Amino acid sequence: MAIREVGPEELEVALSDGAPLFDVRLPDEYESGHVSGARLIPLPEVPERVGDFPTDGPVYLICRSGARSLRAAEFLAQFGVEGVNVAGGTLAWVRSGRPVIAGSEPA
Repeated sequence: MAIREVGPEELEVALSDGAPLFDVRLPDEYESGHVSGARLIPLPEVPERVGDFPTDGPVYLICRSGARSLRAAEFLAQFGVEGVNVAGGTLAWVRSGRPVIAGSEPA
């Protein structure tokens, strides 16, 4: 199964167009620094929260390095969710000079 991957530049464009972003890291990882607007759904909760992911367009998935978000995208594909993996994850976002927000944001 081929999952589309994007880098920080493409993610930034997608977010400016209103695309949804889901962070699949654990809450403490998310709170230590995440992309603004990212909604937290930890990977272990993805199976029970499939209905929280839209099916009407691409859904961007991010984690620390891209491995967990790729697993989430592969899983969600079974349910008609077009998951797009952020290659390199939050680490790549930070390395590209883009900001992260610490703490939790309201869902």
